[in-house]
Amino acid sequence: MQTGNAGFSLFFVCLVFISMEGKEAASQVRRSDSLCAGEQDYVARRKLVVLKALKNLQVNCTEDAVPHIALLASGGGQRAAVGLVGSAYQLQQDGLLDTLLYLGGVSGSTWSMSSLYYDPEWSSNMDGAVARLSGPGVELEEALGWLDKSSQQEDFSLSDIWGVLTSAGIMKQMNLQHLSEEAKRNATNPYPVYSAVEKRCYQNGPTEGKWFEVTPHEAGFTEMGLFIQTSLLGSKFQNGTLVEERPEMDMVRLQGLLGCALADEKFLKSLMPAYLNVPGLVDSAAEEYVRVYSMLDKLVDLTRSTIQDPTALADLDHLQKILKDMMNHNQSALLEAKSPEERKGLFQQWSLELVAAVENWSQNLEDGAFKTHASVLTKQVIPLIIKWEWGTTRNFLYQYQDSMVPPCLHTNESLHLIDAGLLINVAYPAFLGEKRDIDLIIAPEYSAGNIFETLTLARDYAAEVKKPFPEIDNKVIEDRDWPKDCYVFEGKGKEPTIVYMPLFNRRNCKDVEELKAKREEFSTFQRPFSPEKINFVLETAKANMKNNRETLLREIHKATVRRRGHQNHNQKKLYCHAL
Repeated sequence: MQTGNAGFSLFFVCLVFISMEGKEAASQVRRSDSLCAGEQDYVARRKLVVLKALKNLQVNCTEDAVPHIALLASGGGQRAAVGLVGSAYQLQQDGLLDTLLYLGGVSGSTWSMSSLYYDPEWSSNMDGAVARLSGPGVELEEALGWLDKSSQQEDFSLSDIWGVLTSAGIMKQMNLQHLSEEAKRNATNPYPVYSAVEKRCYQNGPTEGKWFEVTPHEAGFTEMGLFIQTSLLGSKFQNGTLVEERPEMDMVRLQGLLGCALADEKFLKSLMPAYLNVPGLVDSAAEEYVRVYSMLDKLVDLTRSTIQDPTALADLDHLQKILKDMMNHNQSALLEAKSPEERKGLFQQWSLELVAAVENWSQNLEDGAFKTHASVLTKQVIPLIIKWEWGTTRNFLYQYQDSMVPPCLHTNESLHLIDAGLLINVAYPAFLGEKRDIDLIIAPEYSAGNIFETLTLARDYAAEVKKPFPEIDNKVIEDRDWPKDCYVFEGKGKEPTIVYMPLFNRRNCKDVEELKAKREEFSTFQRPFSPEKINFVLETAKANMKNNRETLLREIHKATVRRRGHQNHNQKKLYCHAL
């Protein structure tokens, strides 16, 4: 009798094992805190490029002690996109660009990355990248052709419109390649890591469900260590199993997912007119009114950059004035006299009036190509603004059986990927800890927020997820209104060292007032830059890198010594373990 029970138990265990093995084999989700094999291979090949660059700089290094150096560019709209090109250009000129193992970006710097990686040899051809910034751009007709195809997709959202107009109007290029194609290239360029946040988790979920990274090989949640192949991002999954494979999104669409802070309703409160930003007057209807206006206004700005015709530009100016006059008409006295329910009705009415103003403007344009294009764009944009849907793509963790996956991900068929700069405006989360084991972070700061804010937010994030981060001296933070051009926060033990470089600083601004004026002149939310503004940001970013070349070189030397020390320590541990 006992023998029979034992046999049955063994049979049952085998069945469970086979079932689990089958489930594991069927799952397309990789769970790990380590690099995938593809990234490991790329990094190994990239280290040979880095080693050669270090030898050219007279840095004593061996293949097994190549330091892990990352350039992490902040967000900041077009200012960040242009600034990254300027910084990378100067690093190339100074022989430092090829010391980078990684390039990471958020928000506006991801626009620049998308443009840079269009050229498989960009890190040896920065003149081409600079030239594109002031190029002729992309015609509106071409952008609308892309939108027409994209609008047929189930996950079409405002991010697609934002992506194509920032590509065409700001980066002057539509990169129709796929990120996974970078995995097949040689290691000429640093390994790119793009970042976003998942909107639901960002607003109401746990930290583990917020930060989302996308590389040529994998896409997924940094802190949970749950990833799929990048080529499958947007495909349909259930319980980790691929149900329906869909074509990989191109870089235009990815750029839209990664780079728009307008997707967050809370952020839009900062754009609210003073007369509305009064306690008791602000409710969901008021916020909807502001977001309808803000989105229409920004899309008009971006559309301008795809047009050369003076008459069409004048028509867009006229529309923008209509919208601005409607928004800035102070109605506070009327609102204060109304009940909450009546105020809600007024805001809803005003939102509809904004939409009607755009439709009337479009219909009253002079017959011709621009009227046709404006009509097409209006029909695509208006329903999405009312719906207010951003960053929609299929959720590969839908019904995935893992206790680590929070409800905001487990129960929803779609993800909503939006601007990571809303959480931290530098991609520190993707580069903390042992996974990429970074020795040195070069952090050019193009943000519009408080100087040092990205550092303190990253420090707090690192503490929450229990990953090493260098100490940030509170005395240094006192410089926030009048920062130097370069700070070094030295890492101890497993902490990375950070070289922090504010774009506007006491070296290129004569006083605090000039610094404030520059930050205002080059603010994030404005019309696309003129050629003169583009050149100014480029030259400022170049000068920051050039002026601090010796500091960078010193820290690269120290990172190499540090990596060699780590290798020797690991070898000793292995030797002792063998004994």
